[in-house]
Amino acid sequence: MGHRENPRRLLQSVLLIWICVFSSSSLCAQQKHAADELVNKGVVLQDKGEVDSALSEYNQALSIDKDNLLALAEMAYSLVAIEKYDEAINYAKKAIKTHPRDPVLQSVYVSYGNALDGLGKTDKAIDIYNDALKLYPEYYQLYFNRGICQNKLHKTEDAILSFQRSAELNPNHPGTQNALGLLLYSTTRIPSLFAFCRYLILSPNGKRAGENLNIIETIMIAHVEKSDDKNVTIEVTPEMLNPNKGKQKNNFSSAELMLSLNSALDSDSSNIRKSAVEKFIRKFSDLCGYLKEIDKDNYGFYWDYYVPYFTEMNDRNLLEPFAYIVFASSKNEEVTAWLTSHKSEVTVFYKWSNEFKWRIN
Repeated sequence: MGHRENPRRLLQSVLLIWICVFSSSSLCAQQKHAADELVNKGVVLQDKGEVDSALSEYNQALSIDKDNLLALAEMAYSLVAIEKYDEAINYAKKAIKTHPRDPVLQSVYVSYGNALDGLGKTDKAIDIYNDALKLYPEYYQLYFNRGICQNKLHKTEDAILSFQRSAELNPNHPGTQNALGLLLYSTTRIPSLFAFCRYLILSPNGKRAGENLNIIETIMIAHVEKSDDKNVTIEVTPEMLNPNKGKQKNNFSSAELMLSLNSALDSDSSNIRKSAVEKFIRKFSDLCGYLKEIDKDNYGFYWDYYVPYFTEMNDRNLLEPFAYIVFASSKNEEVTAWLTSHKSEVTVFYKWSNEFKWRIN
């Protein structure tokens, strides 16, 4: 005769197992919550520049919850900030191993790549970004940081493509616009101008604002040399004279010629007494009008990405607030006074700009 389990004892055993599982789950949840709170404290300290104190909070979090993803991610980020690259890589690897495919790993891969780049292993950093992009193809920071590394290895065309994709995915990232502006500056003047203008819209008083404004002013008068009060020389390149030869991608040569001819008029009696901002508005408005006329005959990323934004800005009569925002870092008294007394116009401009629908492939 077989043994028959006592139903009451069986029920008690099941209840005991359920209570243990529930207690364990409850304890894990409490530990994760406590660890997350410590991580949040650490992030606040990190933002204040108190990196050592932040690391202490993250360490406490990991002592409570050893695989806490937020703690691992922030550890990697903070360690990169203080150039402890090997340690940062260890935490990044652990995060990737213990939490595969978690969305938080997007930023972990960025820290991983930055750490490798910091160690001089820039080619391996690019490999990490490429691996991450297979998992997170819509994360702009991976493209941006890959572009930084590609440029460092003099892979300029690859870097430009990475920055273009970053710009598409996040049009409001100042660093991407700055990187594009710098890389395009020596090769294609109009797109470089647009990239620097976008940077100054996004960061009018940022640390690169003054330098980028100087570049913009240089671009606006490129190929034009004033020999004396009455004579101006314009340098005309072969590309300007044959703008449609071969129908080249991202060709702005005729627009460059038009801008140079327009800049030569800065010394005209009708313009000579105008301020730098007023001259900028005149020339930029004419440029936008010209680009709109020839838009249908041209193609390429910069035609599709920048031209619709700036031509619509011109059509909506928003160039004036745009120009004063661009010149904000000049610290010119007239510019500062205009921005102070025309806050409503600036608000209208940013409302339009923030709602603009950028092209994303």
